[in-house]
Amino acid sequence: MSYCTLAVVGNFTYPSTSTSNPNPKVSISNSTQRRKEFVSLLKNCKDANQILPIHAKIIRTGHDQDPFILFELLRLSSTLSSVNYASTIFQLVHNPNVFLYTALIDGFVSAGSYSDGISLYFQMINRFIVPDKYVITAVLKACGSRFTLREGKEVHCQASKLGLSSNRSITMKLMEFYGKCGEFDDARKLFDKMTERDVVASTIVINCFLDHGLVEQAIEVFDRVRVKDTVCWTAMIDGLVRNGEMNMALEMFREMQKGNMRPNEVTIVCVLSACSQLGALELGRWVHSYIGKHHRIELNHFVGGALISMCSRCGDIDEAERIFAMMKERNVITYNLMISGLAMHGKSIQAIEIFRGMIKLGLLPTSVTFVAILNACSHGGLVNLGLEMFHSMSRDYGIPPQIEHYGCIVDLLGRVGHLKEAYNFIHNMEIAPDHVMLGSLLSACKIHGNFELGEQVARILMNHGVVDSGTYVLLANVYASSGKWKEAAQIRAKMKEGGIQKEPGCSSIEVNNEIHEFLLGDLRHPQKEKIYNKLEELNQVLKEAGHIPATDAVLHDIEDWEKEQALAIHGERLAICYGLISTKPGTTIRVVKNLRVCDDCHSMIKLIAKITGRKIVVRDRKRFHHFENGNCSCGDYW
Repeated sequence: MSYCTLAVVGNFTYPSTSTSNPNPKVSISNSTQRRKEFVSLLKNCKDANQILPIHAKIIRTGHDQDPFILFELLRLSSTLSSVNYASTIFQLVHNPNVFLYTALIDGFVSAGSYSDGISLYFQMINRFIVPDKYVITAVLKACGSRFTLREGKEVHCQASKLGLSSNRSITMKLMEFYGKCGEFDDARKLFDKMTERDVVASTIVINCFLDHGLVEQAIEVFDRVRVKDTVCWTAMIDGLVRNGEMNMALEMFREMQKGNMRPNEVTIVCVLSACSQLGALELGRWVHSYIGKHHRIELNHFVGGALISMCSRCGDIDEAERIFAMMKERNVITYNLMISGLAMHGKSIQAIEIFRGMIKLGLLPTSVTFVAILNACSHGGLVNLGLEMFHSMSRDYGIPPQIEHYGCIVDLLGRVGHLKEAYNFIHNMEIAPDHVMLGSLLSACKIHGNFELGEQVARILMNHGVVDSGTYVLLANVYASSGKWKEAAQIRAKMKEGGIQKEPGCSSIEVNNEIHEFLLGDLRHPQKEKIYNKLEELNQVLKEAGHIPATDAVLHDIEDWEKEQALAIHGERLAICYGLISTKPGTTIRVVKNLRVCDDCHSMIKLIAKITGRKIVVRDRKRFHHFENGNCSCGDYW
């Protein structure tokens, strides 16, 4: 093969070749015309099946070794999710050059087949084919995604020998590679050596730190970027959300707004995710109105789904339903979010109607869909329908039940008091139960007063091995509820021995676009005096209304008056009191709690809602509770 001229194909500078014509009957001019025809046909393909007849014609006319056509064929096959077909084509190439290797390596990387891409690159090196900057950037991406430090360092060494390591695109890929592999010193050295440390390079370093949970280091780099673009802001906000720094993410978004930087749809989804986690409904509503005013952000599956999730998780399920109805196009993910949201809020019948509507439209449910619909059946106590849905998974849709689906059935049977049936269901399962499922049955035994079966489940749990702090607390709660203080003390001692600490309860409320958090007996709030005065006032009113504290919820063998005091300062009560003194009469109070609402707080909030005439919405670890007129949407089972 003799290289005589350079031609541009796609994004690559491709060497044209003068080769002997494989078919003597075809003139060179005719062959060039055919090449253009085939490349044009391939570029117009929209589906992998359209490639096959064109490829057949390419073979029949003797153009199956033409590098220009092969390049387009490999690139297109990879793009249209037919990387295996592209690999088969490549194996039949007599003398593949660096550009054909690049096309297939790129295809492997795009398809997530990183190991295949790395192997192909080193095959190319072993055949003494000199790599260029395009193939090096492609294989570095594969090395970073697979965390293959040794191979990536070899590529870095090769790039240096070829004088390519100073190339900007390669330098940035090297930074990304070292960052993903946790080699921050190497990534930082490359960054510091760059003559042009602009926002793009800085964003790569920021992402590397955030991917490894190094928030402070990411902020340090971020603060030094003089001119930040939307991508840089979004990377920072997204990383904070991924690292659980929701308040910081929202503060960062406010700073972005002050700088008159317009968010894109990715930014919007990240902010909505933070709002969802914190229960920041007012800020979420502002983001929704922002979308309405700026038409360049569409209410597509991506944004619409995030809005549905935010409204559902922040307690406004009615608004979530309105957004769902407004969406012109919905996919299975959108339906899953809507069904899940309705289930969390106890709207079981509506969730089932949405599910049936999805099936009528011909959308196939997924494993996630069935978790959502089984949760809806559980929260509604719909035993027969829940069991039918469970069996239809494998029978009608070929979806094998997983631990989450089995757990929903156990929760459903426990909710309606079919405890023995739930126990037998666990015993006959094809997979081993986890501590979440056993904990659900144990909780049902406590609620229904079946302490004999509860102790059996407790023994299984203790021998299970993997038990979290919440399960230990539940075990102690069951023993304490039946007056077995010695056993409850043993559970607490076991927690202490194992270094397992009870997760502290934390309740938050959004007032005037600001999140206020309250722990047990919290004294940090600037309005603590007013809050505790309101709490004292409420306690007196509740006492007069006949409220008797559920002291069995306190897991210590102490006097009842001490238990009453412990219950009275729970975080959700403080949050509700702050809501009552900080919002106008008639305003719905929305509280987010990281743990399950205790029995006494649940009965107390029902009374507060009735006495104050307020609607109070509380989101705990598992579901929503809508308190109104002395009732709760959960039907006193949660």
